[in-house]
Amino acid sequence: MRHIRPQPLTAAAFAPFGEVLEASGDFRLINAGLCKRHHDRAQMEFGPEGRAGISIFNAEPRALPYAFDLIERHPDGSQAFLPMTQHPFLVIVATGPDAPPQAFLTNGAQGINLHRGTWHGVLTPLHAPGLFAVVDRIGDTANLQEHRFTEEWTVLAP
Repeated sequence: MRHIRPQPLTAAAFAPFGEVLEASGDFRLINAGLCKRHHDRAQMEFGPEGRAGISIFNAEPRALPYAFDLIERHPDGSQAFLPMTQHPFLVIVATGPDAPPQAFLTNGAQGINLHRGTWHGVLTPLHAPGLFAVVDRIGDTANLQEHRFTEEWTVLAP
């Protein structure tokens, strides 16, 4: 079995895979100065045959150490995960189907947007409820490719 340790999710470390969605950095005040708008935080892609959709995912929580052998990607669109609770979740990504995966741990106040075609693990909340708003491509054509590793990977506790 192969092991990896998650690293904290930062914009710089996650940049090859997508964007970190959080209320930090530049903003403008709206709503009579009562709200900070952190504008245009992700580059959403939906391909020529799709449209943007918002879905609600309710995933079973997992625990560390966490073993997995499946990654997937969506070749026709990006996919954003916005937690509806303030609990950390695990993000697994890889540069390709045969590349070693990397693991990131959110801080409980971060979401992510995976670039179109990014290989990633399944949604992995670490606490219940595993409730997420997901913005991704809705369309009639298939937008999912899966890959199983020949040997499991295990994400250890940080």
